[in-house]
Amino acid sequence: MDTIFYNGNIYTMEKGYPNCSAVAVKDGIVMRTGSDEEILALKTEGTKLVNLEGKTMVPGFGDSHMHMLSYGYSLEKVNLYSAKCVEDTIELGKKFLAERPYLTWLQGRGWNQEYWTENRFPNRYDMDKITTDIPMFYTRACGHIIVVNSKALEVMGVTKDTPQPEGGMFDLDENGEPLGIFREAARDYVYNALPELSVEDIKRMVSNGAAELVKYGITAVQTDDFEAIPAGQYQKVIDAYKQLDEEGKLGVRIFEQCLLFKPELLEKFLAEGHYTGEGTPMFRIGPLKLMADGSLGGRTAYLDRPYADDPSTCGIPVFSQETLDKLILMAQKGNMSAAVHCIGSGSAKMTMEAIEKAQLACPKADLRHAIVHCQITDEELLEKFRSLNVCALVQPAFLDDDISIVEDRVGAELAKTSYNWKTLWDKGVCVAGGSDSPVIDFNVMNGIYCGVTRKRLDGTPEGGWLPEQALSAEDWLYAYTMNSAYTCYAENVQGSIRNGKYADFAVLDTDILKADPEDIKAAKVLMTVLGGKIVYERN
Repeated sequence: MDTIFYNGNIYTMEKGYPNCSAVAVKDGIVMRTGSDEEILALKTEGTKLVNLEGKTMVPGFGDSHMHMLSYGYSLEKVNLYSAKCVEDTIELGKKFLAERPYLTWLQGRGWNQEYWTENRFPNRYDMDKITTDIPMFYTRACGHIIVVNSKALEVMGVTKDTPQPEGGMFDLDENGEPLGIFREAARDYVYNALPELSVEDIKRMVSNGAAELVKYGITAVQTDDFEAIPAGQYQKVIDAYKQLDEEGKLGVRIFEQCLLFKPELLEKFLAEGHYTGEGTPMFRIGPLKLMADGSLGGRTAYLDRPYADDPSTCGIPVFSQETLDKLILMAQKGNMSAAVHCIGSGSAKMTMEAIEKAQLACPKADLRHAIVHCQITDEELLEKFRSLNVCALVQPAFLDDDISIVEDRVGAELAKTSYNWKTLWDKGVCVAGGSDSPVIDFNVMNGIYCGVTRKRLDGTPEGGWLPEQALSAEDWLYAYTMNSAYTCYAENVQGSIRNGKYADFAVLDTDILKADPEDIKAAKVLMTVLGGKIVYERN
């Protein structure tokens, strides 16, 4: 044996497999689990012994939806998550730029006006107070709204005469001039003006991101990275991951959610021979990723009714039903599952309709379509998940932001059937945990805490919001391990600690299945193991 981990409190998360105290690993694979006596008997010359000292070991966590490249990119941008007003975003930008006078573009991410007293979006006139010499933009925490300065508008070539894009919009001031606020598909005006990332840039960013992920016990991610580069340049992302894989420097297992939002892009991708599951143990092509709407905080999530706090809008549907039908059917025929971003009930209903049409037109035995986020739902939608066997890729820590706004946005009646993860679980739907990082922190303990308590991270409201929709800590641990593995067709090789599976583990300082729920968010990862190798140890 290469390594034996012993004297632990090991939760295998494998149904029918007992919990144990020791596990033997060879060539990156679990060889056997059992008692200390049973497993230590397998020790051979050269076997490394790791004493877990009674700590809790679980399978490595899988984040079912995030943006790895965007997270790595965000580490090189102005961090705006601490901003409490527009003025804070200005001061943070000035300081960041003063320390980096060589920048040709200034970028930032993380502002959220919901936390500000003035509760308004920044605009070009605010951004001009930071700089008018170089173009700059700030992305809202949700990623669906961008604000730019006047220099960026100039570089982008956007004026009052620029046409509004389908599936998005940019705001105009009282004189009909661009206000610098770009929503949904209009963000492409910004992205297309940016200097292009090289393959080496992408490698650096995803490597830096992976180095942070393993500190939280995350060993596998489903990641949408094509969104961070101009449309059609996805080969750079694929090349970057393949090179890191070949160099042995890919820090977590990757299942790429492929954002291909135009039929011609998807047609090209499929013609190149790509399909869901293609790849190696460290890097695989995942599903077609589509963004069907926006965010609840920005009122761009598409509802099937007007917003309760702004009846003038239902949000923004990114696709027509015809285009959505076409894309999902193309994926179905090309042996690609689809993972569709749907926060609003309107976009979710459109997506369910498209999935049902594709399944009827081209039946496939095991295409695991998924809806990402699936926040605002009604009884009809909850039942559709079950009847169409659609997976739910959810972010329980979204409750930290959304508890304070959801009823205002959609009304009390629709709110009661939203974020209904317990209902989905009880219906037999595969609910997999994730973060959507860098929208929010990818700390799994935060997600499990919010999912178990139905509270914000500050412990409010007392008793939790819709507490009947809480899942147990064991259920959420399963959602971040086995269910996450299932949604990326990897349940036979990862997601649990069982003979023949990858030796991917996380060691915790707290037994979160027995701890007081209020203590879960404080739990820390002490060690992360990927393919049998210790890739992180907490000092």
